[in-house]
Amino acid sequence: MTKQIITILFIMPLLILSTITTAAIQPFYPNTNITTTEIPSSFDWRNVNGINYVTPVKNQAPAPLCESYGLCVALETIVQYKVGYPFSCDLSEAHLFFYAGGSIARGGVRLTNASDYLIEHGVPDEGCFPDPHRPTDSPFQSLAGWENRTVKITSWGWVENNITAIKQALITYGPLVLVIHNYNDFLRYRKGIYTPKVTTGHGHVVALVGYNDTQRYWIIKNSAGEDWGEDGYARVSYDADTADHPFIATFYGGTGIMYLDGVYGNFKSDVPKIQITKPNIFHTYFFGFEISTLFKKGVIIQKGAPRLIGQNTVEVNASNTDNVEFYVDGKLVYTDIQPPYTWNINLTKGLRTIETVGHHNNTISKDIRDVYQLT
Repeated sequence: MTKQIITILFIMPLLILSTITTAAIQPFYPNTNITTTEIPSSFDWRNVNGINYVTPVKNQAPAPLCESYGLCVALETIVQYKVGYPFSCDLSEAHLFFYAGGSIARGGVRLTNASDYLIEHGVPDEGCFPDPHRPTDSPFQSLAGWENRTVKITSWGWVENNITAIKQALITYGPLVLVIHNYNDFLRYRKGIYTPKVTTGHGHVVALVGYNDTQRYWIIKNSAGEDWGEDGYARVSYDADTADHPFIATFYGGTGIMYLDGVYGNFKSDVPKIQITKPNIFHTYFFGFEISTLFKKGVIIQKGAPRLIGQNTVEVNASNTDNVEFYVDGKLVYTDIQPPYTWNINLTKGLRTIETVGHHNNTISKDIRDVYQLT
């Protein structure tokens, strides 16, 4: 019996040490910091042991919602990592933007205010308040009961602006939220490793999802759609940010590099998921034929609104959904009871608002799209 006790006392510390060592090489350590020797030479939240935890690239246009888009990129990735697999987590950037005091007319929302809102109230799923992609402010209200569909954080903070600290925080907490100088050449970025060549531009918020030491670059996810950059991403040189020519901006009183901590809440609400896939923003539809919109500037049509010519079809990607209702300017016009959920439309001329509402077990989710019927 004595030998057994001695054996257990000897083996247990080794088992604990083994567990700690194994955990130390895995990503995501809330409230801890990995050591310099444990930092890998490359890391990407799109490939953690072969799994991509980052949600698809979105397009915030034509409104300045970058702060809420950057925050939601980080949150969605952390949520999927905590759940253990990607499940198309989709949080409402528009809710976070407007409810935290954002205004399109004023050019955005304070990143710190939106982060504080995540602590106090959280952000619900996209189905509670889909982004209307409007260039102006308008009345807004999330679905009743949104408070029960939220993801929250316990805290946020600033990361020291040096390469080691940024890499440690990225692996420790998840994607980081970056405030950057959106220089004109970054707006035009197509591919390669970016270093600023100009000094004119404006402020912008993006998400940092990875890095590579061999080629010395950060991996940044933008919110300008998949047509921008490298499928919506940019590789930014470690040398892009200098004292004389900063890339990271300190507009909000911190370092410009933010982490989120203590993510919790209703990660997978048992509600419908619904998304209008056609008509899509910045596209024109001619009797069902789709092209990218030409002459986007100088035309008296709501910026971003799809342009429709003749009869077209509203197509909806829906899951966990029993039926879909289609509304035009607030009036119910059609209900589809089985997938694929579609509706053939031939609207009267002018700006119209299409809403789709999905139903499942006495819960609903919606999506919205302003369209302009030309003929």
